[in-house]
Amino acid sequence: MKKKQNYWIFIPLLIGTVLLFLLDLSIGSFKIPWRELMATLIGNPTDPIHAEIIFNFRMPKAIAAILAGAALSVAGLLMQTLFRNPLADPYILGVSSGASLGVAITMMSASFLPAFWTNSSWGLVLSAVFGAAFVLLLVIGVSYKLQSAASLLIVGIMFGTIASSIVSILQYFSNPDAIKLFILWTFGSLSAVTRENLQILIPIVLIGLALAVFLHKNADGLLLGENYAKALGVNIKSTRILIVIATGILAGSITAFTGPIAFVGIAVPHIARGIFKSSIHKTLIPASVLIGSTLILICDIISQIPIYTLPINTISALFGAPIIIWIILRRR
Repeated sequence: MKKKQNYWIFIPLLIGTVLLFLLDLSIGSFKIPWRELMATLIGNPTDPIHAEIIFNFRMPKAIAAILAGAALSVAGLLMQTLFRNPLADPYILGVSSGASLGVAITMMSASFLPAFWTNSSWGLVLSAVFGAAFVLLLVIGVSYKLQSAASLLIVGIMFGTIASSIVSILQYFSNPDAIKLFILWTFGSLSAVTRENLQILIPIVLIGLALAVFLHKNADGLLLGENYAKALGVNIKSTRILIVIATGILAGSITAFTGPIAFVGIAVPHIARGIFKSSIHKTLIPASVLIGSTLILICDIISQIPIYTLPINTISALFGAPIIIWIILRRR
């Protein structure tokens, strides 16, 4: 009964996400009044320049914020379930670093790759997804021999360090233009996402989220241990493979277009569990989608308060890092 009563929380979360989305459209290098914003959205713009700014620049950025928050949060939830480790997260365990390595190879080795791979957004996305999935498979292989959550955390950081070292080697042999392009990408930015990019990003993220929803019952079984999951009829091997695919799609696709965004994947699932008092994935997946979207929208709004837009990664770290400290202290 308690879980059913908690479903009402989805309503204020949804309303909050919509309001923050509208606020994100209003705020930028200059503020667009709410009345003018609403008139533009319903098809009666009073200023064609403002309408162009809203639809061509601010709306793609705000939609990218929602997609990034949803994808990274659900990816973090799946990883915490897969490893049964509260510190699991695409950024911390090196999955985002694997995606970054894939992007770096595409950006800085363009002369050695086919033109259709380097000249299209699909090549960037697939490189990031493959890189993320590869590192995640390595972490899974190592996790079987580790009992400590802290040890797994250290191993993940080491995988991230190895990926970063390879990226540094690539930078040493790359031309200055490619290096500059990659460094700008690593800062993490929602502003770089265009309407054309969204045509690729939206369906990919929806596929990853749909796969996560499809796995929600099996994920509940994994939380209770392998023996219990097998007793429930869960195919452990196929479930793990599908979680790797879903996580690679979600974390890799977002990283490809926005750059690495830290700590969202670890913080949001814990916030969702705390708010809904539940560990059932049927509840946690939509909760993580809404809370993650809200969090990234807030980060994007805060990043625009100064005169110059701050990297989204720096703002998200301010929210996520204290959550990690709290988790570690609580487990002692």
